[in-house]
Amino acid sequence: MSPVRRCSRTACGRPAVATLTYVYADSTAVLGPLATYAEPHCYDLCAEHSERLTAPRGWEVVRLLDASAPARPSGDDLEALANAVREAARPQERAAQAGGGGRGADPMEVARRGHLRVLRSPDN
Repeated sequence: MSPVRRCSRTACGRPAVATLTYVYADSTAVLGPLATYAEPHCYDLCAEHSERLTAPRGWEVVRLLDASAPARPSGDDLEALANAVREAARPQERAAQAGGGGRGADPMEVARRGHLRVLRSPDN
């Protein structure tokens, strides 16, 4: 078995670069990046077949691939991530600014199990 997934189109042996999924309830064909795992109801397509894809009459094609988007995170993405990490590291400061446990305060941790936390609702 080859480690490279191949295009699902008959007699096409090119490597797959995109995954096609049909959403029958919405009459939509969704073409996105190659899925991590091969799914039974999805179709892997090569670059040529994904570019030439058309949908049945009355159906909409949603393309999630964007060749103009940068392949790597931009400076804005990295800055937003850094700001989120900094904000998450200061939970005591946020609670003090919110009035110290009032309705606007952050939920408090009730219990912990492994990496999961149980939080109390701010309404309670």
